[in-house]
Amino acid sequence: MDHPNERRAGIAPNGKPYESVWDFPRPPRLELVNWHILAVHAHHVVVDAPSAWRVLETSQPPAYYVSPNHVDMTRLRLTSRRTVCEWKGVATYADLVDDAGRTLVADAAWTYPEPVPAYAELAGHWAFYPQRIDECRVDDERVEPNEGGFYGGWITANVTGPFKGGPGTLNW
Repeated sequence: MDHPNERRAGIAPNGKPYESVWDFPRPPRLELVNWHILAVHAHHVVVDAPSAWRVLETSQPPAYYVSPNHVDMTRLRLTSRRTVCEWKGVATYADLVDDAGRTLVADAAWTYPEPVPAYAELAGHWAFYPQRIDECRVDDERVEPNEGGFYGGWITANVTGPFKGGPGTLNW
């Protein structure tokens, strides 16, 4: 399927260089970034991290994986859901819960407890679906979620598409 690439040169309004998801590699590349990562749901800070691993994969906005040291783990409850990524291995999911343990958001986050060796840095780190969380930010910039419910990509002003995930993009 044809997809126009939105390559842009220069610096985006958020101060970061423009980057096209169509220049991201396959298999995905890990990149450690010292950017402030924040996720808030129901007025509660779930993630407040000074850095994260960014996963950059062709056609998809970056997903951010944060250390559990920067996640309010009292807000996560593991579920029985498991999926397999052809690159990273078996993912485990967690619901976002309130103070009483009631589910607020099903399968809001995922982790790779034992990723394949090439992605060992992600072990135990958590990623969150911006489609399911009230507010996600990278360096104070509110992110846009990519379309659809499969990919957990975070779209910032410097990341250009089009992005896989929406209707008609399955075979890209």
